[in-house]
Amino acid sequence: MAGNLSQCRALVHKAVSAGAKALFLPEASDYIGTSSDETIALVKSIEESEFVRGLQQEAICASLPINVGIHEPTAGGKKVKNTLIWIDEHGKILHRYQKLHLFDVNIDGGPILEESKSVEKGTEIVPPFETPVGRLGMTICFDLRFPEIGLALKRQNAQVTVFPSAFTVPTGKAHWEILLRARAIETQSYVIAAAQAGQHNSKRISYGHSMIVSPWGEVLAQLGESGAEPDLATADIDCMENLH
Repeated sequence: MAGNLSQCRALVHKAVSAGAKALFLPEASDYIGTSSDETIALVKSIEESEFVRGLQQEAICASLPINVGIHEPTAGGKKVKNTLIWIDEHGKILHRYQKLHLFDVNIDGGPILEESKSVEKGTEIVPPFETPVGRLGMTICFDLRFPEIGLALKRQNAQVTVFPSAFTVPTGKAHWEILLRARAIETQSYVIAAAQAGQHNSKRISYGHSMIVSPWGEVLAQLGESGAEPDLATADIDCMENLH
């Protein structure tokens, strides 16, 4: 986790240098375990997490809001929560979303992933909230395949929807860009999708290709898939242009 925090700190500094109004980091930015048991063993509460506390301090020092995906413990301790938190520029966690749709898949010739073995699913859509880049709606990764959640956020006047992810390479190549552009077009909202990239461990590789998409479905910015060094995608977002 210390290594991941170091990479996120580097991205904070890049965001400040680029004049960004907020920083969006991927799903599970704190760690990706090699097994269900390891995922559960590594989890810490927000109060005890050096990763979260480190980002809270970075937000304060940089005066920069940070949206980041993390793991949190459940009440029973037998699973974890896959959550997305909004840390404001004062280091306070103001909003939290728990992933609704869990990723269980057996890809022919590819990875077998059973998120439900270690992750407790969420139960509610978090209402959009005001941010420096517009009224923001939160989702996580596999939620991308379910248009209803984006449409529900749009009915609550979301102007920007985030899809922080750790997409597999086979599903990413097939559907990542198509789905992001579809969600942007059907909701007439900006889409920000910060994505894990490259090799995590012997069992897991993520597709990468972090992307920012306009309400017209135009890809405004995109990163690659290597994940060798933390990188930043930026775009000018003007929600006022999209008012009907």
